[in-house]
Formats: sequence, structure tokens, C-alpha cells
Amino acid sequence: MKRLIILASIVLAFQANAQSLKDRIIPNDQTKYRELSGVHAGAGKMGFTQLIGRNDLASNFLYLHAGQIQGKSGIGHHFHHSIEEMFVILDGEAEFTVNGRTSKIKAPAVVPCKMGDSHAIYNSSDKGLTWLNFAVSRTKGKTDNFDLGDTRVGATLDPIPTFVNGRLEKEKLRADNPAYGGEGVLYRRILGPEIFSTDWNHVDHVVIPAGSKGITRKLEGFEEVYYVTKGNGSVAIGNDLGNFKAHDAFFGSLGEHLSFSNDGSEDLELLVIGIMPSKHAHANASTQSKGISLQMEFVVDKENAKAFEDMYHSIYVPAMVVQQGYLGSKLLRLFPENISKEIQAEQTSYNYQIMISFDTEENRRKWVASKQHDIAWPAASDLAKEFKWKGYEVMGDDNR
Repeated sequence: MKRLIILASIVLAFQANAQSLKDRIIPNDQTKYRELSGVHAGAGKMGFTQLIGRNDLASNFLYLHAGQIQGKSGIGHHFHHSIEEMFVILDGEAEFTVNGRTSKIKAPAVVPCKMGDSHAIYNSSDKGLTWLNFAVSRTKGKTDNFDLGDTRVGATLDPIPTFVNGRLEKEKLRADNPAYGGEGVLYRRILGPEIFSTDWNHVDHVVIPAGSKGITRKLEGFEEVYYVTKGNGSVAIGNDLGNFKAHDAFFGSLGEHLSFSNDGSEDLELLVIGIMPSKHAHANASTQSKGISLQMEFVVDKENAKAFEDMYHSIYVPAMVVQQGYLGSKLLRLFPENISKEIQAEQTSYNYQIMISFDTEENRRKWVASKQHDIAWPAASDLAKEFKWKGYEVMGDDNR
């Protein structure tokens, strides 16, 4: 009962401190732009602000930057080797460069900059244009760049782009798609997970027509970042409600159930970015066993502790790595008593565990019958006062 009370207190404290929807909604406010020049050794100047950052989501989403690229200005030719970006222009047209090839593309358009591909953007007109940049990192919170010192001013233009790109074209949207449940809602997936090397999963274009009933969106296995390109509306999670307008940005977290509504007299249009906590782990999810794991627990006296740990490295592991179907193992030592009490851990006299994994139970039993096991097991059990074991089927993993 005491644990339940403490757990309930933690949950209530988390809920009290959780960011409300109202606080999540960030306007793309030009009065807050910082003026930058020579971005990645590019030409001219641009206004810049960050709307959503690396600590706002649990996934490896890195940032949503926004601003205005002034006339005869841009972002210079550069590389990233640990992140993927997507340049977006919402008005005007710009010269996009990917891997040294340049084409002019009209807004509203998106151009993914895949990891390891050089890229740049240049506004060759005399008028400023609205610009967004989404990024997802390979490792949470980490980024890099390598500038090439090339403004791309006067670059030769290919009439047809040689790189992946997409446009927010309403005429290509389709209704009655289960991805976004709602009567009359229009939707198109512009880019899917096959485009990206990181956990970036999708780029969607969604329109909620005026007078429609809105949409619901359950974020199962992914998070999303939303940018409102047109219209105004509201978003709700349970009783928590937030209102947004054109050029606002906000996000939905893993496991949340969001409801969107169009509160205006014109269509509500959203650019939606989806990120998975682990694209590859999700893809490998299965109802079938992925192997077996044996958990062996030992009571080892203090005077034998070092010998037991040395035995694992010098005898047990070398004996197992030569076995058919061996996947890996871990030696675990119980927390000290003061830490165990602090975290309210179950009290136990078993102070060590060896966890071994095989692809099949059949191969584990072959290991038990092997000559190497006849050496390794006595070396472990002779150093312990007591021991026991349990077997498990492996139904999921997150090995990194």
C-alpha cells in the first residue's frame, strides 16, 4: 500500500508539472527574430528563431527553426553527418542545392536533406521568403556541421531537380484515410520512413475543411510536430485545450490522444512531422519469441565476490561464446543496501545474477550438455552459497 501511495504521488506531481497544451503552442513571431548573416558561409542575411527544441520531445527530434530569408540571401553549402534536416519554404521560390546540384522550386515546398548529403538554399529574388527547418538527430541532442564556403550564388540550375522534394498541393490530398480519422479530412503523406536514415518517420500534409468535425490522432509508437500553415483551430488532450492560429507550432508526445478542430471560416492546413523513438525497434516488434534468456541468481559471500566476477570474465564468457546460438550475457551485481532501500527495491539475499541469451532453448540445452559447461558451471556454483534460475522467452529488445 505504501508503494502505491508513493507511486500515485509521483504521477500527480508529474501531471501538475507537465507542460499544458497552451504552453506548447509557440507562435512564429517575426518580432522575436534574431538577424543572422553568413549562415553556413552563405550570402546575405536572414531572420531566425527556434520554435521547438531538442528537450521538448522524448525522441531524437532536434529542432524546428523558423524565419525569413531576405532577398539575395541564403544558407551556404554544408554537410551534417549526425542529423537530417528538411528545408521548407511557405512562399516565393528558392534555389535548393543537394550534393552540388541546384534547382529552383516554388513554395509551398519541402526538401529533405538526408544525413551525409551536402545542401544549401538561396533566395535569388529581391523579396524575403518564409522559411522553416526541421531536424532529427541520430543521437539525441547532438549535432555537427561542415561548411564548404560556397554561397551557391549564380549556381547552374537543373530544370528538373535531381534530389527528393515535395510540395503542399491541396489537389493531391485525399479524403477518408484512416491515418487521420475525421469526416471530410484531407490527407497526403509527402515523405515516408524510407527517405530517412534517422528515426524520422513521416512528413504529412493535412487539411481540415471549415465546418468539418475535426480529427483525432493517437500517437502510438511515434511523436509528432505540427506547423499551422493556414487557418486557426484548437487541439485537446482530454480536458486540456489549446488554441492555435496560422504560423503557430506545437507537438504531441508519445502515447497521447489528440483531437483537432477547425474553429475558423477557412480551411485549416497542417504540416505534420512524425518521429519514432526507435524506428528500427518498432519495425522488429513481433508476437513471436526472438530468443530465450536464462536468469541465474547467486548468493556470493563478500570474500568470494572478486573471484566470482573474475570467473565470469575469464571462464564463463569464453566457454559460452563458442556455443551455437549464443547471443550474449550480463553479470549483474545487486545495488548496495542503502541504495536498494532508497529506491524501495525488493529485499533479497541473492546479490549476483548472470543472464545468458540464446536464439533457441534447444541451443541453450546443447550448451548445458557441452564440455565447456562442465567447466564453467562448477566454477560459478562453487563460489556461491545458494543459486536458482528462471527461464524467459524474449518478446522484445532495445539493443543499441
